[in-house]
Amino acid sequence: MSIQARRESERAEREQLIVTAARELAENEGWGAVTTRRLAAGIEYSQPVLYSHFKGKDAIMAAVAVQGFAQLAQELRSARAAMTDPGAALAAVGAAYTDFGERRPALYDAMFTHIVDLPFATPEAAPAVRDALGELREAILPLALDDDPGILTETFWGGLHGLVALMRGGLLPRTGHDRRLSLLIGHFAPPG
Repeated sequence: MSIQARRESERAEREQLIVTAARELAENEGWGAVTTRRLAAGIEYSQPVLYSHFKGKDAIMAAVAVQGFAQLAQELRSARAAMTDPGAALAAVGAAYTDFGERRPALYDAMFTHIVDLPFATPEAAPAVRDALGELREAILPLALDDDPGILTETFWGGLHGLVALMRGGLLPRTGHDRRLSLLIGHFAPPG
C-alpha cells in the first residue's frame, strides 16, 4: 500500500471513528451531550483533528444522518421486497419506517429533527438520502394511479414522520400506533 493510500485509509478510519462516537454518545445521552471536546476526549484525538475532518458538530451530525439514511433505505428496501402485493408492501414500508424512528431516536433526530445542512429533494442530496426517500416512492408508485407519485410520496412521508414525532414526543400514546398507521396506509392503499 502506498503512503498516500495508507493516509487516506487512516483518514477514513478516523472519520468513521468520529461519526460512530458521536452517534453512540447521542444515543446514550442525547445530542446536547455531543460536543467536539467530548468527542475528542472519547476517541483520544485532539479537537483540531476533529476539525480537520468536520467543520463542527452540525457537520458531524450530518454525517451521522447520512449513515442513518443508508440504514433506513436498506430496512425499507427489505420490507418492500418481502411483499408481493403493493398494499402489503406499503404497509410493511410504513411499519419499517415508524419502527426505525422508535428504535433509533438519536439517529432519527439527526436525520429529520435537527437542522443540519443536508439537502433533501434536490440533485445535491446525498445518495443515501435519495435511496431512502426513493424506497418510499417505490412503495407508493404501484398505487399512484393518476396522482403525482412525488406528491403522494411526500404526503405519505409527512404522515409517517408526523406519527413518529408525535408519539415520540408523548403527544400520541403508543397504544394506538398500529391503528393510526393502518388508517394512514388505508388512504394510500385501500383494502381489497
